[in-house]
Amino acid sequence: MTSLYPGFRYDADKEAISEARAKALESLLIEKGVITGKTVDQVLSYFDTEMGPFNGAKLVARAWVDPEFKKLLLEDCNAACEMLDLPNGMSGAEGEHMRIVENTADVHNVVVCTLCSCYPWPTLGLPPYWFKDPTFRARVVREPRVVLGEFGVQLSDSVNIRIWDSSAQIRWWVLPMRPEGTESLSEEELAKLLTPEAMMGVALVKAKSE
Repeated sequence: MTSLYPGFRYDADKEAISEARAKALESLLIEKGVITGKTVDQVLSYFDTEMGPFNGAKLVARAWVDPEFKKLLLEDCNAACEMLDLPNGMSGAEGEHMRIVENTADVHNVVVCTLCSCYPWPTLGLPPYWFKDPTFRARVVREPRVVLGEFGVQLSDSVNIRIWDSSAQIRWWVLPMRPEGTESLSEEELAKLLTPEAMMGVALVKAKSE
């Protein structure tokens, strides 16, 4: 088992057990006529191709090159989504009220859901396993600098770390700092630098040469 978060561990057979439970539930729902045999595949395909971190990357890249768009994104994330050629439903399920906070040289933001796994699916995709883990949810609030260090994010003591708790009412995500040495990159090239982890605040964006 591999995980970006070193503190997240689970038994070797957890995936197999979870898969068996999911298949049993799917079979039962199909048998009762609640879903069809294609429903689950269609949902997964939707989040592979329509709703995912590639949308967040486009929004961040545009904000990096367009100050007016950045202002709108920080003030009204959902309105900013409507400005770009993004899939329909960006403000639908799991994205009704999205808010974005900006990382700066003085402030580093991290998002978490302390109650469960609330997450901005339209812009970041499906939440990773470790994001749901009670250990991560508790530790990142209690000792954020230590947890970030375990992710490989080393911040100066002068940097203020802020934790944003996502909920059913507001789904938070992060506008990372643009890395140095990317002045010549196009908007599309900038978008390729973004990762879900950077837009969660547990990773930094780096130029490809780094």
